[in-house]
Amino acid sequence: MKIAVIGAGIIGVTTAYELGRDGHEVTVFERRGAAAEEASFANAGIIAPGYVSPWAAPGMPGKVLSQLLSRHASMRFTLPLGLPELAWLWRWYRACRMDSYRTNRARLQALAHYSRQRLHTLSDALRLSFDRSDGYLVLLRTERDRAWAEPGLQLLRDAGVKFALVDAAQARTLEPALNPDTRLHGAIQLPEDEVANCRQFALLLKNEAQRLGVRFRFGTTVAALRSSGGMSVQLQDEPQAQAFDAVVLCAGVASAALLRPLGVRLPLVAVHGYSVSAPIREPLNAPRSAVMDERYKVAIARLGQRVRVAGGAELGGGLEHKRAAVLQTLYKVLHDWFPGAASHSQGVQVWKGARPMLPEGPPLVGASGLPGLWLNLGHGSSGWALACGASRALADMLLGHAPEIDMAGFALERSAR
Repeated sequence: MKIAVIGAGIIGVTTAYELGRDGHEVTVFERRGAAAEEASFANAGIIAPGYVSPWAAPGMPGKVLSQLLSRHASMRFTLPLGLPELAWLWRWYRACRMDSYRTNRARLQALAHYSRQRLHTLSDALRLSFDRSDGYLVLLRTERDRAWAEPGLQLLRDAGVKFALVDAAQARTLEPALNPDTRLHGAIQLPEDEVANCRQFALLLKNEAQRLGVRFRFGTTVAALRSSGGMSVQLQDEPQAQAFDAVVLCAGVASAALLRPLGVRLPLVAVHGYSVSAPIREPLNAPRSAVMDERYKVAIARLGQRVRVAGGAELGGGLEHKRAAVLQTLYKVLHDWFPGAASHSQGVQVWKGARPMLPEGPPLVGASGLPGLWLNLGHGSSGWALACGASRALADMLLGHAPEIDMAGFALERSAR
């Protein structure tokens, strides 16, 4: 089939590769000048299937409200919020029920485990070399943090996820560079999880897709999708729309605007995340792999010769303004756990990205209900953890084959309004 993929982030690139591998004639349209330049550019890099979880969880609304005036709040709002953000918050609030949470978390974890397996299969078969390391440690500063984590631990037990609850001494053995002066109650060790450079993988897989014949058109903006007599793609500044047998929409936050004229309305908004990447100053003072500060929801990872600290969740506003308070929290957490690990004098990269979030949590993967239009979008902060699995499953569905994993709960009917 002749297929268009809209977007060349990690979702678009993995989708294009899987479709090209299946023998389709694939063209990828991307408004940026290269692959993985938006939400996939400098994310935390964490691949932790056991810890993938929807934000719509019991108790979360109260937790968010209690932190509104906190200096180091994990979620912030840029006022005034627009109608899409307010509608999203209402749907998110309604989804914060235990039954919905358990169902959505189980679906996300199953897809994330499948995705990690697919990532390893591709990396090994194609001999892709990118910055990565094994192991993930969730740091618990106090007994209260341990109590907050307990419901999630029970879900890990129920799902059969391999983990260990370790004390402070054991945690410091696993990550010897942890600052001894910062209070530490214990940690959750996830030995099968990992950290890897999302953008490096995306660029390498893009090259492999091109070897399969996939065509990438960078610096090309899709103005509209047309559905009369099949699917076609209308590019900006081009008079004639291009017809395709199928179109797969992987355009992140921009997907909602492309779908709206077709009568498909999605509660998809940008929840912005931040990261700071800096060269390692002293390797012995840097993490071996990746840690997550459970209280502040900030991850610190070693990616080759750099340390990346990532976190923050900001609803409203845009990419042009970086909030100093969020960056201060990132630097604080980095200093708390790994003082002296990074060089801040030169080569520091500060990044803010728009993560496409749906209120319930799981992404939309599959048919749109319109002939020839398919969706792979709304992965939020878990895009890197879900990309390889979601894209393989979509490629199977497009061929009319049953995916290797049950994709119930990822259909459009769940979120369209």
